[in-house]
Amino acid sequence: MIFTVAIDGPAAAGKGTISRAVAAQFGFAHLDTGLLYRAVGAKGGDPVRAAQTLSDADLARPDLRTLAAGQAASRVATIPEVRAALVAFQRAFARREGGAVLDGRDIGTVICPEAEVKLYVTASAQVRAHRRWLEVGGDEAQVLAEVIERDKRDAERAVAPLKPAPDALVLDTSEMTVEEAVDAARAVIAARIEGRS
Repeated sequence: MIFTVAIDGPAAAGKGTISRAVAAQFGFAHLDTGLLYRAVGAKGGDPVRAAQTLSDADLARPDLRTLAAGQAASRVATIPEVRAALVAFQRAFARREGGAVLDGRDIGTVICPEAEVKLYVTASAQVRAHRRWLEVGGDEAQVLAEVIERDKRDAERAVAPLKPAPDALVLDTSEMTVEEAVDAARAVIAARIEGRS
């Protein structure tokens, strides 16, 4: 079965947690597409060359979840040649046999507009900054400022700005537990799978 679940949304909204959980639940492959951009940013040097030569080892680096890697990812994601180099990889992954869940910023709008399920996972900037602060520590006010700055950059970029696909289900996790958010996503996917059979 070829079945693509596209999960988009801003940083720390819960899309990675939801994506991993539903991929495990349905036996689908999972790709955190943000890791592709984080890995390109973390490699340093020419970002276009880094994107064209990305390897599994690059995606396994232990420093890809840091704030610095996130900021670097947001910067290299604005380079059209970097995006082009990573699009084919993501599209092939999405249409693999056995189903796939991809989470990122432009999966439902650009990478996989034909995805069978599109979710846009969001939460307030304050909630997302608090979640990120619990992960990385530091000054919570600074984390909030960085979240707001990144949201602005991601929403205003010329290529593939962050926004929900017109047919995406918007899932606001601000007031949800992890279990509630995962259950909501799981129900949408299960209903779509059932509708196809």
